[in-house]
Amino acid sequence: MSPPISTKPRLRPEHRRTLLEREALRLFGRQGYAATRLDDVAAAAGVTKPMVYRHFASKKDLYLALLRRHEADLPTFIEDAALPVDADPSTVIDTILDGWLDYVEENSDSWLILFRDKTGDPDIERARVRVSRRANEVMSHLVRELAPHLDHELVEPTADFLTSGLAGLVLWWIDHPEVPKDRVKRTAMRVTTATLRE
Repeated sequence: MSPPISTKPRLRPEHRRTLLEREALRLFGRQGYAATRLDDVAAAAGVTKPMVYRHFASKKDLYLALLRRHEADLPTFIEDAALPVDADPSTVIDTILDGWLDYVEENSDSWLILFRDKTGDPDIERARVRVSRRANEVMSHLVRELAPHLDHELVEPTADFLTSGLAGLVLWWIDHPEVPKDRVKRTAMRVTTATLRE
């Protein structure tokens, strides 16, 4: 007797990889690196463990891929704002924060693996530092654009202050999901505009 024919549609490789990354991000964000097994990721994605290995060489490789994806997303908060160059700074900040907080709502686990999950693995820690540096570069660019009056030597520490402060606010929001986005945005707006004001 021949085995039953599966009616489940086969995913294209790139879609399967996206599914694996999404489920892995959720598990790593909630359970941490140490407590998450590739078997868990496979089960959550509805695939076999060998299928995970077709896309990622190891659990660490998968985790690093998630950090790289977050790093690649960082400049999009500014690029996606698509505002005219002569736009009012407060309008620019409002638009960027709005898009950024939407991203946070959809990708809160990215923030958890970046700021809360300590793996102890040196390769992962180096990747985490690289992502943080990239975030500061993106913020430094924004600070230069929106606060041209700021002394050159103050740009980088100001960017670091804003990056760290906004990351802390986001982690607080993740712990308090009942707080509406508008309240979080108003808080971020007050801090950011006050910091960049002459």
